[in-house]
Amino acid sequence: MAVTTSVPSATRVRVGGGASGGAVLSGVRDFARRLDRPLTSYYLIFGSALLLTALGLVMVLSSSMVDSYTETGSAFSIFNKQIGAAAIGLPLMILASQTPVRVFRLLGYPLMLGSIVLLVLTVFRGEEYYGAVRWLEIGGLTVQASEPAKLAFALWGANVLARKEELKQLVEWRHLLVPLLPGCGMLVLLVLLGSDLGTSFVLMAVFVALLWVVGAPGRLFLGALGLVGALVGIMIAVEPYRMARLTSFWNPEADPYDGGYQLLHGLYALGTGGLFGVGIGGSREKWGNLPHPESDFIFAIIGEEFGLIGTLIVVCLFGVLGFSGLRVASRVKDPFVQLAAIAITTWITIQALVNIGTVIGVLPITGIPLPLVSAGGSALIPILVGLGILLALAKSEPDARRALAARGPTHLERALSWLGLDNGGAKAPAGRAPTKTRPTQVQARRNRRR
Repeated sequence: MAVTTSVPSATRVRVGGGASGGAVLSGVRDFARRLDRPLTSYYLIFGSALLLTALGLVMVLSSSMVDSYTETGSAFSIFNKQIGAAAIGLPLMILASQTPVRVFRLLGYPLMLGSIVLLVLTVFRGEEYYGAVRWLEIGGLTVQASEPAKLAFALWGANVLARKEELKQLVEWRHLLVPLLPGCGMLVLLVLLGSDLGTSFVLMAVFVALLWVVGAPGRLFLGALGLVGALVGIMIAVEPYRMARLTSFWNPEADPYDGGYQLLHGLYALGTGGLFGVGIGGSREKWGNLPHPESDFIFAIIGEEFGLIGTLIVVCLFGVLGFSGLRVASRVKDPFVQLAAIAITTWITIQALVNIGTVIGVLPITGIPLPLVSAGGSALIPILVGLGILLALAKSEPDARRALAARGPTHLERALSWLGLDNGGAKAPAGRAPTKTRPTQVQARRNRRR
C-alpha cells in the first residue's frame, strides 16, 4: 500500500516540474514574440531615452544643490539650466523622429562644416576651465562645440560610406579611408587642441565602428585600431597631467589628496550606497567631497543614493539603447540607415561605458559626461537629437513601415509633403491597385504601336 501511494506522489512531482518548466518556456516564447513586433525598436529607444532623461533631471537636481547654492545662492541654478536644455531637446527629438531619412543625409555635410567652424573658434576664442579649452561663449550662452561634432560626424560618415556603397566603390582601401579618415582626423585634432581626450576617443570609436559595418578588410581594420591606439598613447604622453591621471588610476591610494582624490571619493560614494542606497538626496559625498558630482561623476551619486540596484538599472537602460540600435541596423537594407544607426548607437553606448568605467575605476578619468544623465545642455541636446534620428531610422524597418502605412500619414508628414520632403509621396492603400499616371499610359501606347 505504501508503494502504491508513493508512485502517484512522485508522478505528481514530475508533472508539477514539467508544468513549471513549460510555463517558463511559454513565457520566454511570449516575450520573444513581443520583441518581434514591427515597432519594438522604436518603443524601446523612446522609452529608455525618456527614462534616462527623467532620471538625469532628478539626479542633476539632487547632486548639484550644494554646489549651486554655494556658487550662486540658489540651489536650483544648475537644475534650471538642465531642465531648459531638456525642454529644447525633447521637442527636437520628437521632430527628428518624424523627419524623413533623406533629410538626414542632406544634413551631414553642413553639420560637419559647422562643427569644424565652431571647434576652430573654440581653439582661438574658447573659455578655459580646469585647464581645458572646450567651451565657447555665444550670445551669453556657453557651448561645448565638441558635443554636436559627434552627431555631425556620425551623419556625415554614414552618408559618405553609404554613397560609396551605392556606387560600388568600397572595394579599394582608399575609398574606405578617404575622406572618412581625414574628416575624423581633423575633428580629433581640433578636439585635442582643447585637451578633450574623452571626446577624441568617442570620435575614433565611431570611425572604427563605421569601418566595421562596411566590412573593411581585417588588415585595414587592425591598422585602424593600431592607429587609434597609437594616437591615444601620444595624447597621454604629450600632456603631463594625462600621465598623472593614468598613474593615479593604477594606484589612487598613492596620492589620495591630489591625483587619486576624485576617483577615491567616487568609489567611497558607490561603496556607501550598498544594495539599495541611502535614499534620494541623502548623498554625503556631494557636500564638497566629490568634484563635479552633477556631471562627470553623477554615476557615483546614483550609486550612493540608489545603491547597486540603481546603477544596474542605469546600465540596463543603456543596454536597451544599444540593443535597439543594433536591432535597427540588422533589420534594414538601406546602407545609410545601417551606418547611421551603428554610428549613433556607438557614440552613445561607448560614451556611457567610458563614463561608467571611469567612475568604477576600470578606466582613467577622461572628463566625459554620462549621456542623458549628466548636467550640461551642450551634451543633452545633441544626444536627444541623435536619439530622435535613431527613432526615425527605426521607423524605416520594413515591418515598421508597413505598420505605419496602415495608420496613415502624420500631420508632420502631410506638412513635409507640401515641401517635397516626404518619403516618395503617398502610397496606394493596401489591397487597392495603384493608379496609372499619364506618363505610364503614354508609354503603354508607344509599346502597343511597336
